[in-house]
Amino acid sequence: MLQYWNWQREYLREVYENAMLIIGIAGGTGSGKTTVARSVIDRLGPGKVTFISQDNYYKDHSHLSLADRGAINYDHPFAFDNGLLIEHLKCLKQGQQAQAPVYDFTVHARSTTETVELLPNHIVIIEGLHVLSDENLRELLDIKVFVDTDPDVRILRRVLRDIEERGRTIQSIHQQYLTTVKPMHEAFIEPSKKYADIIIPEGGHNEVGIQLLSILTEKYLTGENWSRA
Repeated sequence: MLQYWNWQREYLREVYENAMLIIGIAGGTGSGKTTVARSVIDRLGPGKVTFISQDNYYKDHSHLSLADRGAINYDHPFAFDNGLLIEHLKCLKQGQQAQAPVYDFTVHARSTTETVELLPNHIVIIEGLHVLSDENLRELLDIKVFVDTDPDVRILRRVLRDIEERGRTIQSIHQQYLTTVKPMHEAFIEPSKKYADIIIPEGGHNEVGIQLLSILTEKYLTGENWSRA
């Protein structure tokens, strides 16, 4: 009997050591997805979490002219190479490393010189507009989170970000918001909220929501009882 319990303890230890918790964080543009993800990572400590941005998985259109690239609807789910993203997540679950592409928003193309090394940590957090929109991607997620923030706040954040980080003009941001950002949010992103296990209103400003998600993740890291529903 003692031998059996020793075997069971060793078996459970191996299962835990090889286990991986994948958290998906979705929400509209400027909702605070990255802030929520970074806040959880900061609470857990360095080296314990692999962070993946869905933005790096935009399909590569480097074969097109810059003008043609600029005309693409980047807010539609089909703009993302979710096949590659799913492949990388499966690699991580198998204990293998992966090389994520790096997307350059100033030229609407993947970098030809940079990649991001993804390591198979116990915790993987992936954030992006359409993390919950794709059924095949959803199936790999253990915890599904939706960050829900007022549209006026989101558009103001997007304006600041696109000007400061992506070299955009007010005119181009305004046009894109009306023609693709808002329609795609209403058609795909907002409806994906129904798949969320956790909804965090007001993104990075919701300290209680972030703390609850962090506590749940910490319990998993420490091996406390936690099971996928």
